[in-house]
Amino acid sequence: MDSDQAQEMETDDSKQDQNIVQPPVVDFSCVNKAVKNGETVITEGKAKIIFPRANEVFYNPVQEFNRDLTCAVITEFVRLQLSSKGIQIAVPGEENASKVAVDLSQGDKEDESEPELTGDKEEPKTAAVGEVCQDGLRVLEALAASGLRSVRFAKEVPGLRSVLANDVSSKAVELINQNIQLNDMGHLVAASLSDARMLMYQHKAAKDLFDVIDLDPYGSPSVFLDAAVQAVSDGGLLCVTCTDMAVMAGNAGETCYSKYGAMSIKTKYCHEMALRIILHSLDLRANCYQRYIVPLLSVSADFYIRVFVRVFSGQAKVKASASKQAFVYNCVGCGSFHVQRLGKVANSGNNITYKAASGPPVGPSCEHCHQRHQLGGPVWAEPLHNVDFVQRVLSAVGSNPARFQTSQRIQGVLSMAIEELSDIPFYYTLGNLSKTIRSSSPSLLQFRSALLHAGYRVSLSHACKNAIKTDAPPSAIWDIMRCWEKLNPVKRERLSENSPAACILSVEPKLQASFTVRADANPNSRKQGLKRFQLNPEPNWGPKARAKAGGGISSSLQEKGKLHQGKRKGCAEESDRSHLKNFPCKRFREGNCSLGDNCRYSHETEQGSTAPE
Repeated sequence: MDSDQAQEMETDDSKQDQNIVQPPVVDFSCVNKAVKNGETVITEGKAKIIFPRANEVFYNPVQEFNRDLTCAVITEFVRLQLSSKGIQIAVPGEENASKVAVDLSQGDKEDESEPELTGDKEEPKTAAVGEVCQDGLRVLEALAASGLRSVRFAKEVPGLRSVLANDVSSKAVELINQNIQLNDMGHLVAASLSDARMLMYQHKAAKDLFDVIDLDPYGSPSVFLDAAVQAVSDGGLLCVTCTDMAVMAGNAGETCYSKYGAMSIKTKYCHEMALRIILHSLDLRANCYQRYIVPLLSVSADFYIRVFVRVFSGQAKVKASASKQAFVYNCVGCGSFHVQRLGKVANSGNNITYKAASGPPVGPSCEHCHQRHQLGGPVWAEPLHNVDFVQRVLSAVGSNPARFQTSQRIQGVLSMAIEELSDIPFYYTLGNLSKTIRSSSPSLLQFRSALLHAGYRVSLSHACKNAIKTDAPPSAIWDIMRCWEKLNPVKRERLSENSPAACILSVEPKLQASFTVRADANPNSRKQGLKRFQLNPEPNWGPKARAKAGGGISSSLQEKGKLHQGKRKGCAEESDRSHLKNFPCKRFREGNCSLGDNCRYSHETEQGSTAPE
């Protein structure tokens, strides 16, 4: 780097937004001082943060997996970005810092020519953790809260130029500054007091764009997406968390549409549908600015979903976005589903045309159980993961398991993500298939073997423990279940005439299924016993209470649960029930009320007697 470039870089740094808050001088000679002030010190990864016991700033320890996974993903993304500049990264614990780079750039981008080497070979530059890399990446944590994630980025991810930890709460920004100084990261991390949307809108200029933007809000990220897709650099990384799973999983489809532009429906594959809804929403917002997304990794875990996508610019690619979205027709009776793309791409010689898709793929009612369909979407219908990139992250975590506390779970989830059928949206669940026809359930290996014997592909899903993701049509799925029912008969006389079970079992199977277990029916992640689905990490785990604007201690969810436990019964006991004596007791009339005088209803007969005749 020559002196002019260095001077220009210093000038750009001096023009940072005025919202950056300079940290005050704080004495951290004794950590116990924080504890005495009603605060506690939390250690996660390489970072230590001071956290107030009062609910002034949000923190959820259960999301350590989220933060570990983010550090792992950003590390590999930095490795890819800096390798093109001839810079290697040094990750503590890795035996060999240099790894083979995988090109994840889009085909429409011109390949950068490698610089010619003249004279003696120069030693490759190496970027270490905790150090400023002038050619490194700029990271924004738009909703930083305590600043834990930003501090961890600085101390665990090499190759960073700067990290900006932003929050709209002054209490949070004060805490961020304390944590920056506590970890001695003031040279790499800066705190910002600003509305996240306004901050990102102020960084839309090409020279101000961020290379990585992390959005981890309390609840829905929908209000931040428009600004985020504009503030990230071309080919940059966008990391988004959604915790409003009740909305995205179908409990409030109309609310989901207002936030994400897609109708969610209650299905067994609701967690994967939530992933596809947020990807659709991101791509839709990016399309408004001639940009599009390429998912690297999409994960459903615990009570939230997390997606990592790259954002590119390209008008030609944006035209194909309609063909990447789809509606889903879901039968309310048997759970069969059909995917309908919004558009299609037609290749005629050297010309590419974009047309509307033809449909619908279903009739007025389900062909299997004659029930109605629900229409959900539109959703993202392309792959959820980039297998090459996921394999890179998995290899890095596997070769350095001591780096993260949740390494075992990361390896299990990523292994399942690699095994998933990337071109098949959604899945069936073994329990729901058996429940529909009122039969016992085949084992997972038996059902997978039956699909493989029939010539279909099949995989599990990281989003659901008993998921069956397959390219088999619903007719083949139900033929296999009919064959299973012949081996394990149900009492058909107990089935209602118009029930889904009766309609499905009234048809003879055209496919003769074999349930002999095949060796390839058991996936490697299952054979190796990887931690794919963890047990509850702690009592009353899950989304924590929202931080209060003015601080103050908020009742925990456990205390709220005890407070409201049996509230309906308590309210009924406190209310006046004397008016119920005006109504006769039905059980008393039938002669089987054993409450006697304690019954809230009248035991008097027409003659005034209180004893049944």
